[in-house]
Amino acid sequence: MLSLALPGRVFLCVTPTDMRKSFDGLSAVVRDHLKQDPLAGDLFVFRNRRGDRLKLLYWDEDGLAVWAKRLEQGTFQFPAANADATAIEVKATELALILGGIELASVEHRKRYRRPSTS
Repeated sequence: MLSLALPGRVFLCVTPTDMRKSFDGLSAVVRDHLKQDPLAGDLFVFRNRRGDRLKLLYWDEDGLAVWAKRLEQGTFQFPAANADATAIEVKATELALILGGIELASVEHRKRYRRPSTS
């Protein structure tokens, strides 16, 4: 059984990605398009244009790891993003809902404490 120790941050790339890309190609997308560090320990999620394939890229202590999934029927639904956004940060539980085929817009979130930002 595969289990991922999910990092604190999960980023969904909002622009469709060529699913032929692997470690180096996806790392380049993270650096150049998302302006993030692929070795920082964050998880990056990429979707193809049709929405039936996903790839996850993450740093796994001593190397990059790529996880892929192809749906035989249906699509993955990412949440809506601002027009100028390149990525959306989501929680690990929200990623699990996306992988499970649940549209985040239809989920009702219960009120939880949120620490005030120190700006």
